[in-house]
Amino acid sequence: MAFLFYFSTLMIKKTLCFSNPAYLSLKNQQLVIQLDKSDEKRTIPIEDIAYVLLDNQQITITHGAIAALLDNNAAIITCDNRHLPIGLMLPLEGNTLQSERFQNQIEASLPLRKQLWQQTIECKIRNQAALLKMLHNCEIRNMLAWANDVRSGDNTNLEGRAAVYYWSKMFPEQDDFTRDREGIHPNAMLNYGYAVLRAIVARALVASGLLPTFGIHHHNRYNAYCLADDIMEPYRPFVDLLVSKLIRQYPGQEEITTDIKRQLLTIPTLEVTISGQRSPLMVAVSQTTASLAKCYSGELRRITYPTFDGQI
Repeated sequence: MAFLFYFSTLMIKKTLCFSNPAYLSLKNQQLVIQLDKSDEKRTIPIEDIAYVLLDNQQITITHGAIAALLDNNAAIITCDNRHLPIGLMLPLEGNTLQSERFQNQIEASLPLRKQLWQQTIECKIRNQAALLKMLHNCEIRNMLAWANDVRSGDNTNLEGRAAVYYWSKMFPEQDDFTRDREGIHPNAMLNYGYAVLRAIVARALVASGLLPTFGIHHHNRYNAYCLADDIMEPYRPFVDLLVSKLIRQYPGQEEITTDIKRQLLTIPTLEVTISGQRSPLMVAVSQTTASLAKCYSGELRRITYPTFDGQI
């Protein structure tokens, strides 16, 4: 299949994936799609697109199409020859108050950033605990205790302690599973899912007028998306849940097939609970990044993050 798209009943924007050679251009604010060796063309309004994933080395996309996508706050993801996401392109401007919000973000005090990181890790551990309980009925009192004990900046690294326990229980089908980018199955599925999630969060940060590069905790000088990596942490368990379902649906399948990729690309439309309401993940992420901007400006004291239904 040359491209895939998803469109929810809530009219959230489309995710497009191109996995065959194609020529992508712009005409009348429409993305024009022409498949290789075919005269047939299809058009999709640029304003309806949120994410474009380019997963073939023989795709051509015009500068006009790129500029129009970025002008409409779409994220463009490129893949390497192993079909894994390797690059992300985002707009430079995404909010009318961008300069003011940049300033608030840059001037955020160290105590504030540490408090925001504390909230982030506490929510992440609680989401991990809820998922383990839901999937495997695991003992989670230790994880709830760690979540309660997270201090400003997580200087005792309870995130790491919780991660060791979490990954030891998350995939019982895999003996001695450890989370490692280059590790055994299903690490490749997790890598792919997290790359999609990272693009969702980075796009929402730009739309909220924030710098995805300037993190509250991550600060690798070579990482252009430190803040995205921070804010996506409590959302990771939702990707883990999808990967767990894929393992059961495709037992023994370690390669990321077209069908598996199709399902991983539904991550923007996964249903989560945020502020007591059910919401598509990409909409929830926008609520999270908007609340973060208000934390930087002093209007709020807590970031709004998602939870699993019935979370303890």
